[in-house]
Amino acid sequence: MTDLSELRARLRAAVRGEVAFDATARALATMDASNYRRVPLGVVAPKDADDVAAVLEICRERAVPVVARGGGTSIAGQATGTGVVLDFTRHMNRVLETDPDARTARVQPGVVLDRLQEAAAPHGLRFGPDPSTHGRCTLGGMIGNNSCGAHSVAWGTTADNVRELTVLTARGERLAPGRRWAGAPAGLRELVDGELARLRTGFPELPRRISGYALDALLPERGANVARSFCGSEGTLGILTEAVVSLVAAPRARALAVLGYADESAAAEAAAGLLPLGPLTVEGMAADLVPSAADLPRGAAWLFVETGGDTGAGARAAAEAVVRAAGVVDALVVTDPAARRALWRIREDASGTATRMPDGTEAWPGWEDCAVPPARLGAYLREFRTLLTAHGLRGTPYGHFGDGCIHVRIDFDLLTEAGVGRFRRFSEELADLVVAHGGSLSGEHGDGQARAELLPRMYGAETVALFERAKALWDPDDLLNPGMLVRPAPLDANLRFAVLPREPVPVAFGYPADGGDFAAAVRRCVGVAKCRTTETPGAAVMCPSFRATGQEEHSTRGRARLLHEMLAGEVITDGWRSTEVRDALDLCLSCKGCRSDCPVGVDMATYKAEFLHHHYAGRRRPAAHYTLGRLPLWLRWTARTRTAPALNALAALRPLAAAAKRLAGLAPERAIPPLARQPFTRWWRRRPQPGPDSGGELVVLWPDTFTEHLAPAVGRAAVRVLEAAGLRVALPPTRHLDRPPVGDGRSRLLNPVALLRGRGWVCCGLTYVSTGQLDRARTVLRRTLDLMEPVLETAAPVVVLEPSCAAALRGDLPELLPDDPRARRLADRVLTFAETLERHAPAWRPPRLDRPVAGQTHCHQHAVLGDAADRRLRAAAGLTGELSGGCCGLAGNFGFEKGHWEVSTACAEEQLLPPVRAAPEDAALLTDGYSCRTQLEQLAGVRGRHLAEVLAEGLGEGVGEPGDVWEAEARDADRRSQRP
Repeated sequence: MTDLSELRARLRAAVRGEVAFDATARALATMDASNYRRVPLGVVAPKDADDVAAVLEICRERAVPVVARGGGTSIAGQATGTGVVLDFTRHMNRVLETDPDARTARVQPGVVLDRLQEAAAPHGLRFGPDPSTHGRCTLGGMIGNNSCGAHSVAWGTTADNVRELTVLTARGERLAPGRRWAGAPAGLRELVDGELARLRTGFPELPRRISGYALDALLPERGANVARSFCGSEGTLGILTEAVVSLVAAPRARALAVLGYADESAAAEAAAGLLPLGPLTVEGMAADLVPSAADLPRGAAWLFVETGGDTGAGARAAAEAVVRAAGVVDALVVTDPAARRALWRIREDASGTATRMPDGTEAWPGWEDCAVPPARLGAYLREFRTLLTAHGLRGTPYGHFGDGCIHVRIDFDLLTEAGVGRFRRFSEELADLVVAHGGSLSGEHGDGQARAELLPRMYGAETVALFERAKALWDPDDLLNPGMLVRPAPLDANLRFAVLPREPVPVAFGYPADGGDFAAAVRRCVGVAKCRTTETPGAAVMCPSFRATGQEEHSTRGRARLLHEMLAGEVITDGWRSTEVRDALDLCLSCKGCRSDCPVGVDMATYKAEFLHHHYAGRRRPAAHYTLGRLPLWLRWTARTRTAPALNALAALRPLAAAAKRLAGLAPERAIPPLARQPFTRWWRRRPQPGPDSGGELVVLWPDTFTEHLAPAVGRAAVRVLEAAGLRVALPPTRHLDRPPVGDGRSRLLNPVALLRGRGWVCCGLTYVSTGQLDRARTVLRRTLDLMEPVLETAAPVVVLEPSCAAALRGDLPELLPDDPRARRLADRVLTFAETLERHAPAWRPPRLDRPVAGQTHCHQHAVLGDAADRRLRAAAGLTGELSGGCCGLAGNFGFEKGHWEVSTACAEEQLLPPVRAAPEDAALLTDGYSCRTQLEQLAGVRGRHLAEVLAEGLGEGVGEPGDVWEAEARDADRRSQRP
């Protein structure tokens, strides 16, 4: 038995990179994107090849297995192991050299594919294979799995694009596999010479044969290519430390033909016929995987056929030739780069989207990527559907139709003994079906544990025995990734779901999409790791903390893995009290970006709130939870006592401010924002009020905490614009706590002067939710629903100006109070400012401003609310340009909490600040969220504005600087209120 403390000590003494045997590091590496889970002893992030050699030597002495891991997106289980896991993404992640003349690049195994593409692009070159995970998969992982991607019909598999490798064997030998037996281990040539007949006849010929070892690449007529033979070996033969790969010329122009067909079989049968036209891609998918809002040609299945050319006209002409040859129901040709990217995102997200059936049922990999000869794909798909039906299963195929490679997630029941048994029987029968069509069990993702047990059905026992002999020549001690490819574990062992609790754990949120089961919510994360993408994602938000730190535990996937292990109780043993989970969630900004950007809708903001609720139950909380989490309470007290001017003066004194921030748990680097001298509702009470019978459709303006106490100018501007649009504005009812309400429900609603005195304010509960004070949040929300009953008796929409508050009412409210029908009724009434104008004042036209814009779409608006109405309103006002995506980094309480300054500012620098700094002087800086405006003011010294403020300014009538008129009104109201 291995002495873990001694192993850890030896590794730390010998390795310059990080050595981590703690629960967090182990938990993060238990799974890849497959159905399997294996717990490692520890994780090492080597600095260089010498570190790798040291790990291999120490582990060999102790018979500890070693598993190489890149992005952890493998779908067959080969990136998991029970020994030491090597994480190459931390340090060995560079493009070392590009040679445009030779069209090659020299790379380290942990470099993400998109980084190689960026290095090659200035030379008009690219790496040909490009899996849909190109933003996070690594070259080492691609070589280990012989990955392919959408462009393999043009540029082949990874093995087709590898020139030379640098490899360390388990016994420390440094080899350089290449052609003509270069870098072969001793005895490999003799093994091949003795098996030439078997190697020439025992391997099916098809473009996507990935299963097993590629020993046929060692045939003399194929150049005895040891590097090519090494590709697809899944880390079982040697550890890759460098690779020289080929680059191809990137087309100067591209076009995309989207071809509509009656069903997937029709699309599959057409795919092979398009190959002679020389397309770059022939990808297929069916309607079940396509968002309902997608603008695709008519049909129930589609082929995405990309063409290239030296000019845009040439690429379009090639695409139009494809359409003429395709025999389609309908077709669309797209040349605009942004439109092409949007269509490709539909296809790339399928690996995550497919994990949910249309009715929300879970679906899983396991038979993710079989491949058959392209000409037989249509017939294979029909028989595949028949087999699914015979087993009572469902799945939606998609994938690389031009190469005969099909991806599919199937609604296996992997939680019960009966379901696992059916999974095994189906797998065996499907393997036989694939072989009957001359196919390969794996066409892209490798065999791993998912398919290696079935390799004898494809190759026969003798060829599989040959694989074992080859493995023994490279790795005689069976040290490297044991249990993969040869002598495999059963395909139904080590299933990652087996360790989860069988009964739902008690939780605060309703989790309606997951049947109220927190474990099912956590299972949503299948590991495709879109959250680990680090290139600028346009409008996308997920995952800002990972993009700032680059650490797996700060990605949505990493946090989901830790929650999975918390529920499992093996690696993380203290449940909701886990410090490992708490620390990983600490840097979650609760931006909700994953709710929309994750292909399977993981909602880490909700999971974080749930965890904090349980973690601190009955215990003292961090100081910031009392100060920021209960901010509405403190601000209402300030307003009632009219102490805002005094508090602002005290906050301006640096020693006092520093002491206050220290006591309150706030970041010392942050300035304390000033409080409004006059809250929004006080201004509202003192303005001339329209009578109950005044014209215009009634809308109820929600006085959120930020608008009320910190940015009342936004509320005043919104009132002005809404009334200019012909709407009649009221505020929600309030009531005194010491005397009964005045009037009946309707008069209380329509007479704001009588209503807005005293206490009993509505609140969305946002700050309580974000700090996990869910019992308090529910109390606040129930009181709010009581107050809002008169509103719910009318047809009036509820206009919420602060996007985070609107998102809380739409999303958190019904999930925290799932048994109160009023919660859903209020959530359905909530509209943004732009939505209100579009739906309830459709004839109104905003003032024509004709100015460029810069700024940021609020992360909660992106994730929960949507910004289509805002875009249309900006366009109608002549506000041109795009707002950036991402998250501002302040994110409510997050950026104010002690210890978050560096991540908060890094998030702002990632997408918010650069376009604002580059904006022209006359640009309107639009940031509807109070946090975003505060971040801009504190980090860039500029004032962002709500869209309502910009439009109100455009109404004219003597408006000067933003807020001047309303501030003057506020001063007059204050003077009037102080007269005896």
